[in-house]
Amino acid sequence: MPLSFLHKPALIVYVTCGDPDLETSREIILAAIDAGADVIELGVPFSDPLADGPVIQRASERALQQRTSLQNVIDLAAAVRRQRAHAGLIIFSYLNPIVRYGIKRFAGAASDAGIDGVLLTDMTVEESAEYRRSMHGHKLATIFLAAPTSPDDRLQRIADASSGFIYAVSRLGVTGAQTDLSSDAQELVARLRRFTALPIAVGFGVSNAEQFRVVGSYADAVVIGSAIVSIIEREGGNAAGAVGQFVRSVTGQRTSALGSGKL
Repeated sequence: MPLSFLHKPALIVYVTCGDPDLETSREIILAAIDAGADVIELGVPFSDPLADGPVIQRASERALQQRTSLQNVIDLAAAVRRQRAHAGLIIFSYLNPIVRYGIKRFAGAASDAGIDGVLLTDMTVEESAEYRRSMHGHKLATIFLAAPTSPDDRLQRIADASSGFIYAVSRLGVTGAQTDLSSDAQELVARLRRFTALPIAVGFGVSNAEQFRVVGSYADAVVIGSAIVSIIEREGGNAAGAVGQFVRSVTGQRTSALGSGKL
Protein backbone atom coordinates (compact mmCIF):
# COMPACT_ATOMS: atom_id res chain seq x y z
CA MET A 1 0.00 0.00 0.00
CA PRO A 2 2.10 2.91 -1.28
CA LEU A 3 1.63 6.45 -0.09
CA SER A 4 0.06 8.62 -2.80
CA PHE A 5 1.59 11.99 -2.05
CA LEU A 6 -0.43 14.82 -3.53
CA HIS A 7 2.62 17.06 -3.62
CA LYS A 8 6.03 16.31 -5.10
CA PRO A 9 8.04 16.57 -3.02
CA ALA A 10 5.84 15.92 -0.01
CA LEU A 11 6.78 17.47 3.31
CA ILE A 12 6.92 15.22 6.37
CA VAL A 13 7.15 17.06 9.69
CA TYR A 14 8.38 15.44 12.91
CA VAL A 15 7.02 16.58 16.29
CA THR A 16 7.95 15.17 19.70
CA CYS A 17 4.52 14.75 21.26
CA GLY A 18 4.11 16.27 24.70
CA ASP A 19 6.77 18.96 24.16
CA PRO A 20 6.08 21.35 25.76
CA ASP A 21 2.69 19.74 26.52
CA LEU A 22 0.07 17.71 24.67
CA GLU A 23 -2.32 20.56 23.94
CA THR A 24 0.46 22.66 22.43
CA SER A 25 1.57 19.63 20.40
CA ARG A 26 -1.93 19.40 18.96
CA GLU A 27 -1.89 23.08 18.03
CA ILE A 28 1.56 22.74 16.45
CA ILE A 29 0.51 19.72 14.40
CA LEU A 30 -2.65 21.43 13.13
CA ALA A 31 -0.65 24.55 12.24
CA ALA A 32 1.90 22.47 10.33
CA ILE A 33 -0.82 20.65 8.39
CA ASP A 34 -2.61 23.88 7.55
CA ALA A 35 0.69 25.40 6.36
CA GLY A 36 1.32 22.56 3.91
CA ALA A 37 2.75 19.54 5.75
CA ASP A 38 1.54 16.34 4.08
CA VAL A 39 2.48 13.87 6.82
CA ILE A 40 3.14 14.28 10.54
CA GLU A 41 5.52 11.97 12.35
CA LEU A 42 4.18 11.74 15.89
CA GLY A 43 7.29 11.23 17.96
CA VAL A 44 6.84 9.06 21.06
CA PRO A 45 9.18 10.40 23.77
CA PHE A 46 11.68 7.84 25.01
CA SER A 47 14.23 7.92 27.80
CA ASP A 48 17.14 6.63 25.69
CA PRO A 49 16.75 8.05 22.14
CA LEU A 50 20.02 6.76 20.69
CA ALA A 51 19.35 7.77 17.07
CA ASP A 52 18.48 11.35 17.99
CA GLY A 53 20.75 14.34 18.41
CA PRO A 54 20.67 16.75 21.35
CA VAL A 55 17.69 18.81 20.11
CA ILE A 56 15.28 15.87 20.01
CA GLN A 57 16.85 14.31 23.10
CA ARG A 58 15.96 17.45 25.05
CA ALA A 59 12.46 17.40 23.60
CA SER A 60 11.99 13.82 24.80
CA GLU A 61 13.17 14.83 28.26
CA ARG A 62 10.67 17.70 28.39
CA ALA A 63 7.83 15.48 27.17
CA LEU A 64 8.65 12.77 29.69
CA GLN A 65 8.64 15.38 32.45
CA GLN A 66 5.04 15.97 31.37
CA ARG A 67 4.50 12.19 31.77
CA THR A 68 3.64 11.79 28.09
CA SER A 69 2.93 8.14 27.30
CA LEU A 70 2.36 6.10 24.15
CA GLN A 71 -1.36 6.12 24.95
CA ASN A 72 -1.27 9.91 25.09
CA VAL A 73 0.29 9.97 21.62
CA ILE A 74 -2.37 7.62 20.25
CA ASP A 75 -5.09 9.80 21.78
CA LEU A 76 -3.46 12.88 20.28
CA ALA A 77 -3.45 11.23 16.87
CA ALA A 78 -7.17 10.48 17.19
CA ALA A 79 -7.86 14.13 18.03
CA VAL A 80 -5.84 15.33 15.03
CA ARG A 81 -7.55 12.81 12.74
CA ARG A 82 -10.96 14.16 13.77
CA GLN A 83 -9.88 17.70 12.94
CA ARG A 84 -7.75 17.10 9.83
CA ALA A 85 -9.06 13.98 8.12
CA HIS A 86 -6.80 14.39 5.07
CA ALA A 87 -3.40 14.43 6.79
CA GLY A 88 -1.02 11.50 6.96
CA LEU A 89 -0.21 10.43 10.53
CA ILE A 90 2.76 8.23 11.41
CA ILE A 91 3.77 6.96 14.83
CA PHE A 92 7.54 7.44 15.15
CA SER A 93 8.97 5.50 18.07
CA TYR A 94 11.59 3.21 19.44
CA LEU A 95 10.57 -0.42 19.87
CA ASN A 96 10.53 -0.50 23.67
CA PRO A 97 7.31 1.55 24.24
CA ILE A 98 5.48 -0.56 21.64
CA VAL A 99 6.57 -3.85 23.22
CA ARG A 100 5.58 -2.64 26.68
CA TYR A 101 2.17 -1.59 25.35
CA GLY A 102 1.78 -4.88 23.48
CA ILE A 103 2.33 -5.11 19.73
CA LYS A 104 -1.11 -6.52 18.89
CA ARG A 105 -2.86 -4.16 21.28
CA PHE A 106 -0.92 -1.24 19.83
CA ALA A 107 -1.83 -2.16 16.26
CA GLY A 108 -5.53 -2.18 17.11
CA ALA A 109 -5.38 1.08 19.05
CA ALA A 110 -3.37 2.84 16.36
CA SER A 111 -5.76 1.74 13.64
CA ASP A 112 -8.78 2.83 15.68
CA ALA A 113 -7.16 6.25 16.18
CA GLY A 114 -6.79 6.76 12.43
CA ILE A 115 -3.02 6.39 12.32
CA ASP A 116 -1.67 5.46 8.89
CA GLY A 117 1.62 3.79 9.65
CA VAL A 118 4.47 3.16 12.05
CA LEU A 119 8.21 3.77 11.95
CA LEU A 120 10.26 2.08 14.68
CA THR A 121 13.83 3.36 14.50
CA ASP A 122 15.41 0.29 16.10
CA MET A 123 13.23 -2.42 14.54
CA THR A 124 15.38 -4.45 12.15
CA VAL A 125 13.85 -6.13 9.12
CA GLU A 126 15.37 -9.45 10.18
CA GLU A 127 13.33 -9.48 13.40
CA SER A 128 10.18 -7.79 12.13
CA ALA A 129 7.94 -10.67 10.99
CA GLU A 130 5.56 -10.66 13.99
CA TYR A 131 5.46 -6.88 14.07
CA ARG A 132 4.67 -6.63 10.35
CA ARG A 133 1.90 -9.23 10.61
CA SER A 134 0.23 -7.27 13.39
CA MET A 135 0.57 -3.94 11.60
CA HIS A 136 -0.62 -5.21 8.22
CA GLY A 137 -3.51 -7.00 9.89
CA HIS A 138 -4.77 -3.56 10.90
CA LYS A 139 -3.85 -1.92 7.57
CA LEU A 140 -0.97 0.05 9.07
CA ALA A 141 2.03 0.78 6.89
CA THR A 142 5.43 -0.40 8.12
CA ILE A 143 8.14 2.14 7.34
CA PHE A 144 11.79 1.15 7.67
CA LEU A 145 15.02 3.15 7.70
CA ALA A 146 17.68 2.65 5.04
CA ALA A 147 21.21 3.95 5.61
CA PRO A 148 24.00 4.91 3.18
CA THR A 149 26.07 2.03 4.58
CA SER A 150 23.39 -0.61 3.86
CA PRO A 151 24.59 -3.14 1.26
CA ASP A 152 22.34 -3.91 -1.69
CA ASP A 153 21.06 -7.20 -0.31
CA ARG A 154 19.89 -5.42 2.84
CA LEU A 155 18.26 -2.64 0.82
CA GLN A 156 16.31 -5.37 -0.95
CA ARG A 157 15.12 -6.80 2.39
CA ILE A 158 14.18 -3.31 3.61
CA ALA A 159 12.23 -2.68 0.41
CA ASP A 160 10.42 -6.02 0.72
CA ALA A 161 9.44 -5.32 4.35
CA SER A 162 8.34 -1.72 3.81
CA SER A 163 4.96 -0.33 2.93
CA GLY A 164 3.80 3.27 2.75
CA PHE A 165 7.26 4.65 2.00
CA ILE A 166 10.92 4.07 2.81
CA TYR A 167 12.84 6.52 5.00
CA ALA A 168 16.32 7.09 3.57
CA VAL A 169 18.77 8.42 6.14
CA SER A 170 20.76 11.20 4.48
CA ARG A 171 23.99 10.66 6.41
CA LEU A 172 25.62 8.67 9.19
CA GLY A 173 25.17 9.76 12.80
CA VAL A 174 22.23 11.13 14.75
CA THR A 175 19.44 13.52 13.85
CA GLY A 176 20.08 17.26 13.73
CA ALA A 177 19.80 20.25 11.42
CA GLN A 178 22.78 20.66 9.08
CA THR A 179 24.07 23.61 7.09
CA ASP A 180 25.37 21.30 4.33
CA LEU A 181 23.77 18.12 3.03
CA SER A 182 25.73 14.97 2.36
CA SER A 183 25.87 13.61 -1.19
CA ASP A 184 25.21 10.15 0.28
CA ALA A 185 21.45 10.73 0.25
CA GLN A 186 21.08 11.09 -3.51
CA GLU A 187 23.17 7.98 -4.11
CA LEU A 188 21.13 6.04 -1.55
CA VAL A 189 17.84 7.06 -3.18
CA ALA A 190 19.15 5.95 -6.58
CA ARG A 191 20.19 2.59 -5.13
CA LEU A 192 16.82 2.10 -3.41
CA ARG A 193 14.94 2.77 -6.64
CA ARG A 194 16.48 -0.41 -8.05
CA PHE A 195 14.57 -2.41 -5.46
CA THR A 196 11.23 -0.65 -4.93
CA ALA A 197 8.52 1.44 -6.52
CA LEU A 198 7.52 2.80 -3.10
CA PRO A 199 7.97 6.53 -2.44
CA ILE A 200 11.29 7.39 -0.81
CA ALA A 201 11.56 10.06 1.88
CA VAL A 202 14.89 11.59 2.90
CA GLY A 203 15.54 12.84 6.42
CA PHE A 204 18.27 13.58 8.99
CA GLY A 205 19.58 17.11 8.51
CA VAL A 206 17.13 18.96 6.23
CA SER A 207 16.44 22.31 7.84
CA ASN A 208 15.43 24.99 5.32
CA ALA A 209 13.61 25.73 2.08
CA GLU A 210 16.71 25.46 -0.12
CA GLN A 211 17.61 22.03 1.24
CA PHE A 212 13.96 20.98 0.84
CA ARG A 213 14.13 22.01 -2.82
CA VAL A 214 17.43 20.21 -3.46
CA VAL A 215 16.40 16.96 -1.77
CA GLY A 216 12.96 17.17 -3.37
CA SER A 217 14.59 17.14 -6.80
CA TYR A 218 15.50 13.45 -6.36
CA ALA A 219 13.31 12.18 -3.48
CA ASP A 220 9.53 11.82 -3.24
CA ALA A 221 9.32 13.35 0.22
CA VAL A 222 11.50 15.30 2.63
CA VAL A 223 11.49 14.96 6.42
CA ILE A 224 12.16 17.99 8.63
CA GLY A 225 12.50 17.26 12.34
CA SER A 226 15.20 18.94 14.40
CA ALA A 227 14.56 22.36 12.82
CA ILE A 228 10.90 22.11 13.88
CA VAL A 229 11.77 20.86 17.36
CA SER A 230 14.25 23.74 17.77
CA ILE A 231 11.45 26.22 17.09
CA ILE A 232 9.30 24.50 19.70
CA GLU A 233 12.16 24.58 22.20
CA ARG A 234 12.59 28.30 21.63
CA GLU A 235 8.92 29.32 21.51
CA GLY A 236 7.39 26.91 24.02
CA GLY A 237 3.65 27.31 24.40
CA ASN A 238 3.58 29.90 21.59
CA ALA A 239 5.26 27.62 19.05
CA ALA A 240 2.26 26.84 16.81
CA GLY A 241 2.37 30.13 14.94
CA ALA A 242 6.13 30.01 14.47
CA VAL A 243 6.01 26.42 13.22
CA GLY A 244 3.25 27.31 10.78
CA GLN A 245 5.27 30.24 9.46
CA PHE A 246 8.36 28.04 9.06
CA VAL A 247 6.43 25.32 7.21
CA ARG A 248 4.94 27.92 4.86
CA SER A 249 8.43 29.22 4.14
CA VAL A 250 9.46 25.70 3.14
CA THR A 251 6.40 24.69 1.13
CA GLY A 252 5.65 28.01 -0.52
CA GLN A 253 2.35 28.33 1.39
CA ARG A 254 0.65 25.48 -0.48
CA THR A 255 -2.44 23.87 1.01
CA SER A 256 -1.84 20.37 2.35
CA ALA A 257 -4.05 17.47 1.30
CA LEU A 258 -3.48 13.73 1.16
CA GLY A 259 -6.78 12.57 -0.24
CA SER A 260 -8.18 9.99 2.13
CA GLY A 261 -5.46 10.40 4.72
CA LYS A 262 -4.60 6.71 4.57
CA LEU A 263 -1.29 5.25 3.42
